[in-house]
Amino acid sequence: MRWFATFLALIACFAAVPLSAREVTYEIVETYEVLPGGGERFLGAETLTLPEDPIPAGIAAFGPFRVLDARRAALVGVTDAASPRQFSAMLRAFPGISEIEMIDCPGTEDDLANLRVGRMIRSAGIAMRVPANGSVRSGAVELFLAGTRRIAEPGAEFAVHAWLDDTGHEATDYSGTDPENAKYLTYYREMGMSGIEAEAFYAMTNAAPHRSARWLNAAQMAMWVRLDGPAG
Repeated sequence: MRWFATFLALIACFAAVPLSAREVTYEIVETYEVLPGGGERFLGAETLTLPEDPIPAGIAAFGPFRVLDARRAALVGVTDAASPRQFSAMLRAFPGISEIEMIDCPGTEDDLANLRVGRMIRSAGIAMRVPANGSVRSGAVELFLAGTRRIAEPGAEFAVHAWLDDTGHEATDYSGTDPENAKYLTYYREMGMSGIEAEAFYAMTNAAPHRSARWLNAAQMAMWVRLDGPAG
């Protein structure tokens, strides 16, 4: 049986700002399916300043992944059940990709598929970079953690909050040892965190309810996650 959830759709409102940038506010949401066993984490940005052309066309597109050149790709949208297949197809076509820029990443419609993509990123030895004014939110944070190198430039933003599963339950509705929680702690340890670091980070993310968020800049994220690049 498929479960349906309605979320805030991305409607951008542009304000008069310098020619090199524009203010983008996301409001109300789209409707999409949440498949059994795959929770979702999806968050529109509140207000952020993006480059005038924040979404690069690239030389090829594979779902939310855009190939910028032979060694770089960009993530510019929501991941879903098709994302592992799309990511594999991208690496088959462009095996030299070694870095993914996270430009505007609202999260995921399928947490299980999202974790698969994260493990694929780590296995492929790919670095994850959040450029200045890049936005990594919700389930997309797991993909940032997957980078063999993690770079967050000044001006990057992150948002974390609790996941919601296909039955409408959040992480805090389950015991700390429940498999629904254990799978995230296992993932964080696979991404290089110690057991203590994984538990602390997971507790911090779940302290914000699903329909809310905790917003972090690069320096604040560096207090929870080891970074390999600028964090000011």
